[in-house]
Amino acid sequence: MGRDFSSDHVAPACDAILAAVQKANEGFATSYGGDDLTAKLQSVASDLFEKQVAVFPVISGTAANALALSQIVPSFGAIYCYELAHIVTDEAGAPGFFSGGAQLIGFPAADGKIRPQQLTRAVAFAEDLGIHHVKPGAVTLTQATEWGTVYSLKEIAAISATAKQHGLPVHMDGARFANALVRLNASPAQATWRSGVDVLSFGATKGGAMAAEAVR
Repeated sequence: MGRDFSSDHVAPACDAILAAVQKANEGFATSYGGDDLTAKLQSVASDLFEKQVAVFPVISGTAANALALSQIVPSFGAIYCYELAHIVTDEAGAPGFFSGGAQLIGFPAADGKIRPQQLTRAVAFAEDLGIHHVKPGAVTLTQATEWGTVYSLKEIAAISATAKQHGLPVHMDGARFANALVRLNASPAQATWRSGVDVLSFGATKGGAMAAEAVR
């Protein structure tokens, strides 16, 4: 059988997902999130993350990231990230569009992981320029990164702590979140809210699902 290594989202949906979709299609259900499956999703996600969470299923990773960021950054704000993060190179301006004009400001990093010191310098620069610069708005981390590296729990906590010092919410692009958890040998809670992450784009397509992502 041939193999395609172009990207992990070109693979077919796994059999268990297809079977679950088929089963969910039986009978009638209340629309607009009032169905039993949506309620179960909220319950399962809350158990998984060890606290009450709100989950919003969306159609794609781009939608998850753009909509999540639009809720935490003002239209006149800056979104600090890695300079070649997926939101910069592969989402066709969606974060800026859905946020009403927020600007992506990327930091260089040989391993794809930004540092707290870069965030501190960027905030100081924005403060020095005053009204002539977009205001610090949010921080976003990709886990695992575009280069396959993984932020450690200490690294996430350090960036989150710096962000909180400046009143900035922290978003995590978790397209390959499950892979990172395996590498870290950590729980979803440890790798997110317990380390200071406020919002997670929880990727499912790259885990065998069928065009499904979620914002937590």
